[in-house]
Amino acid sequence: MIVYEFKVKGQHKQYFAIDQAIRTSQFIQNKCLRYWMDNSEIGKYDLNKYCAVLAADFPFASELNSMARQSAAERCWSAISRFYHNCKKKVKGKKGFPKFKKNCRSVEYKSSGWKLSETRRTITFSDNKGIGTLKLKGTYDLNYYDIKQIKRVRLVRRADGYYAQFAINVDVKVETQPSNQIIGIDLGLKYFIADSKGNVEPSPQFYRKSQKQLNRANRKKSKKFSIAKNKAKQRQSNNYHKARNRYARKHLKVSRQRKEYCKRLAYSVIQSNDLVAYEDLNVKGLVRNPHLAKSISDAGWYIFRSWLEYFGHKYGKVTVAVPPYNTSQNCSNCGQKVKKSLSCRTHVCPHCGYVEDRDVNASINILRIGISTVGHTGTYAWGNLPSWAVGENLLSNGESMNQESATL
Repeated sequence: MIVYEFKVKGQHKQYFAIDQAIRTSQFIQNKCLRYWMDNSEIGKYDLNKYCAVLAADFPFASELNSMARQSAAERCWSAISRFYHNCKKKVKGKKGFPKFKKNCRSVEYKSSGWKLSETRRTITFSDNKGIGTLKLKGTYDLNYYDIKQIKRVRLVRRADGYYAQFAINVDVKVETQPSNQIIGIDLGLKYFIADSKGNVEPSPQFYRKSQKQLNRANRKKSKKFSIAKNKAKQRQSNNYHKARNRYARKHLKVSRQRKEYCKRLAYSVIQSNDLVAYEDLNVKGLVRNPHLAKSISDAGWYIFRSWLEYFGHKYGKVTVAVPPYNTSQNCSNCGQKVKKSLSCRTHVCPHCGYVEDRDVNASINILRIGISTVGHTGTYAWGNLPSWAVGENLLSNGESMNQESATL
């Protein structure tokens, strides 16, 4: 399954119709969640049947395509099943009880409700929301694929416009020649990655470099915010919404820079090695540290891991996630434990006299653990599927981890 993304061009009334379709999808998703909370014994197909009840009770819901309504119900069920799964596995902490959506940014169609033109450069939505025909702007060519291979079409709203995503059912695996190289990777803040061969990649810190511009744009947005209108539940001024959009565009640029950097680096690592061992970091738990939360979020470790797993699957390379316990403390030369604080950046072993950079020493330990576990547990040392391989549904914010750019 791959996802091709195009920017769509249309008129303002068409953009307004897309917004209405997104709001309707959000309404159905929330209604399905309430229906499940009132009737906890219902299943996935019961939610799909409930969509027909909503369409009969609410005229604006009936305007949305029937399969788009079912897709909204499937999003709701995805959150419910995840909650059940966490409870069954007895995950520590919060189990992720489903929440009502407040700001969905996408609506998803299945096999009906849309039609591509003969040139595959325009798409027409035929439901009663009034979206109509939209132009597709992008470098991909959909003529290579049969219409039956397109399983889902999503309309996504972002700060810089509207996008159409096509989920295409194809085999992404590519045969490559083995490089006869293996590598261990340690993720850090001083260096983004340090491998077992002694190579390091500096952390780009896209957010840190853009923080002054972001703060300035945020201040301009705040100055145009009216507290009186907010208390009276009135719409803010057009100048406020323009400043809010400029601020959102800057954040979008930073996130795209981070994603493109992680993708290119993961592609380079996979192409150069046959086995890649990396840390199975609990990023969600690490960002709870108030002193390092901003730096960890700016690094984009989870994005890098997701692309690493995807390219490993695509090009037939082995990717192994190993537990990070004591990988920085143990000596990679003699195996003895050498306690050191986070500020200590050089590993000096008092037992054997081995001296190495802290991150490089950790990457050697990660590679050793990865080699010892890959023969027993398969490609993924923890036995979990990679994030991009779980389902075909899209998150409400329109993100998808298996989306490739035209540069690769």
